[in-house]
Amino acid sequence: MTQFNPAFGFEPVAPSRGLIGTVRKYLKILRASLVERMTYRLDFILGTLFRFLPILTTILLWRAIYVGASGTDKPASSLNGFSYNEMIAYLLLTNISRMFSSMPGLAGGIARDIREGTIKRYLIQPIDMIGYLLSYRIAHKLAYIVGAAIPYGILFWLCRDYFDYFPDATTFAAFLLSCVLAFLVGFFFETCVGMVGFWFGEVTSLLYIVMTLNFFISGHMLPLDLLPHPWVDILKALPFQYMAYFPAVVFQGKVQGWHLVVGLLAEFAWAIFFIVLARYLFARGLKRYSAFGG
Repeated sequence: MTQFNPAFGFEPVAPSRGLIGTVRKYLKILRASLVERMTYRLDFILGTLFRFLPILTTILLWRAIYVGASGTDKPASSLNGFSYNEMIAYLLLTNISRMFSSMPGLAGGIARDIREGTIKRYLIQPIDMIGYLLSYRIAHKLAYIVGAAIPYGILFWLCRDYFDYFPDATTFAAFLLSCVLAFLVGFFFETCVGMVGFWFGEVTSLLYIVMTLNFFISGHMLPLDLLPHPWVDILKALPFQYMAYFPAVVFQGKVQGWHLVVGLLAEFAWAIFFIVLARYLFARGLKRYSAFGG
């Protein structure tokens, strides 16, 4: 039995290192990473609590916008199809979307490993870099969700009056699926961005620009529907909406029926695209990589 190593080509693999052995190996990485993350669960909880402050200011800001739009002391009834309650609910839900799709430090860490030469640890050990990072991020997300469950539960309970609509079982299942796909899109997109380090020595400025644009065009700051045409159509054709906007509007029931099916299929297609692209960039990058650093 052989397996393909991007650094050395095809090489023999013992039977114990076949598919079952590979799965066991990355499950052990997942478990070890999860134990490491749960060690700092207090840090997760405190970090989540501090993230509530921007949410409070966001609620006050959008109330001022809706009141200004109405010209009275009460919020306007609707802005581009979003009532005030729907807007606040949307902004709360994007925090759930980003909980799955955001990958802080991933792209920068990959680029740093390439620049400093520490990426070679993945080349001399029987560990695939992308597989290792994926296992590590899954552990990170599981630890974060567990640590943030109670604070976010309290927040959503306090803000329950903003939710005029709660999805049925089918829609809620679609929402959960969209969040899982958002994780894959977010992870492999940032992996692709980090792979740019194979071609450029310093990518800090590029990463800052990409991540800043991603925060806006993913719909985390405001619903894409509020943007004028043709920008709203252009942004909805890109994969970034699936990192924040799409899961939120699925939960709110604004995407249903055939449009929901098409949206989920498109999100799945983008996930596959970035998986393949990440693998391609990694293989091509290793062909030009020179091991510098200690």
